[in-house]
Amino acid sequence: MADFTDHITDKHAEFIKAQPIFFTATACATGRINLSPKGMDCFRVLGPNLCGYLDVTGSGNETSAHIKNDGRITVMFNSFTRNALILRLYGKGRVVRPHHEGFDELAANFPELPGARQIILIDVESVQTSCGYGVPEMEMKAERQTLKKWAQGKGDDGIDTYQKKNNVTSIDGFDAGLMD
Repeated sequence: MADFTDHITDKHAEFIKAQPIFFTATACATGRINLSPKGMDCFRVLGPNLCGYLDVTGSGNETSAHIKNDGRITVMFNSFTRNALILRLYGKGRVVRPHHEGFDELAANFPELPGARQIILIDVESVQTSCGYGVPEMEMKAERQTLKKWAQGKGDDGIDTYQKKNNVTSIDGFDAGLMD
C-alpha cells in the first residue's frame, strides 16, 4: 500500500499545504529519538527536493541538535479528513539561523512569527505515501495562540536569554549549534 518517489510532486505539495499539523522525527546514534508536532502554518515546499519550516523557540532544541550531530530527519503529514493519506518526507536536515547568510531570503517564504529562532531545511531524498486508513477523522478547531503570546511577552531580549538557557543543548547533551 505504500508508494515511494524520489521527489515531492505537485500533488504531494498540495496535500502538504492543506495539513494544519506535521510531525518531525530526528535522532542521533545514541540518546533519545525526538518526535515533535508542529503547526502555525510554518511549513513550505521550496522545490521538488527541498522543503523547510520556520522553527520557533520552544522548551528544547532537539531537532537542531540531532541535525547537527546526525543529519537525518523524517517529516510526516497525515490527513484527518474523509480522504485518508499519510505522507512522509525522508532526508537530511540543515539549520539556517537569523545571522546566517541567506536567512532573510529564505524567511520571506514563511509567516512572521514571534520567537522565530531558525529555519529547518530538508534536502528530500525520498517521499512515501501510504493509506492512512487507521488514522481517525478529526476537525481543526483553531491554532493555539499561547506560544505566540508567550514569545511576544518575552520580547527579543527575553527570547535570547531563554534560548541561551534552554536551547543550547539537547536533553541528551548534544550541541544544538545555537551559538554557531
